[in-house]
Amino acid sequence: MIFMRQAKLILMSVLTLGFLACSDDDTTSSPQGTSKISVKLMDAPGDYDNVFVEVVDVMVKVNDDSDDDSGWVSVEAINTGVYDLLELTGGINVLLADDYEVPSGTLNQIRLVLGDDNTIVIDGETQPLNTPSAQQSGLKIQVNETLLPDYEYTFLLDFDVDESVVIAGNSGNINLKPVIRASVEAETGIISGSVLPIGIQTEVSATNGVDTVSAFVDESGYFQLVGLASGSYTVTITPDVSSELPIQTIENVEVNVGSNTDLGVVTLE
Repeated sequence: MIFMRQAKLILMSVLTLGFLACSDDDTTSSPQGTSKISVKLMDAPGDYDNVFVEVVDVMVKVNDDSDDDSGWVSVEAINTGVYDLLELTGGINVLLADDYEVPSGTLNQIRLVLGDDNTIVIDGETQPLNTPSAQQSGLKIQVNETLLPDYEYTFLLDFDVDESVVIAGNSGNINLKPVIRASVEAETGIISGSVLPIGIQTEVSATNGVDTVSAFVDESGYFQLVGLASGSYTVTITPDVSSELPIQTIENVEVNVGSNTDLGVVTLE
């Protein structure tokens, strides 16, 4: 009887240790499964005629928070080519990657790789836009977004042209030092509306005190501000100075994830 009791105790101890070992392995294992990601490029307005950039690839770094050049994977970008960033405003964007499958876990960074055909047009004059760092290693955007298995994510890359274009003092060179904001489309909301009178270049911007998103109205006066985190925003409508119309501000505009906050028609008088 004593021998049987000892045998049972030993067996229970072995089973307990085995269970704990399995539990430890489960808690430290990497996320299982895959997720799909899409990437869209858009832009905030800038005070230039045109800003052309050549997009040649999009790369991602998943489950790798290192700062070196290891771990990058091309998402096999579609719709590559030369784009005028100033046309990608007001809800207009270009799809660069479409449902590319990656391991689930954490999307640490996105890299936008540019080619050599980058130019800027100022007062009708075309000048080269220097992007040495972009050509060598790509434009790295910190994301650190969790990717759950079997989910699809769309990432919006929002260029800020005014902040990204730098005119060097003495040399006169024009350099691209990109300021890009990344957001997840499914985790953001939209502000839209229309501005009257039409035919006037009008900029609409929204700020929550941390981020600012802006766009020009189109020829019909319509605008759309996308990629907005939920919260309260101040919307500022700024018509061209030559119109002599006043700037109008709308306070406490609420944005909810997955929703479009429609401001209706705003008339500048």
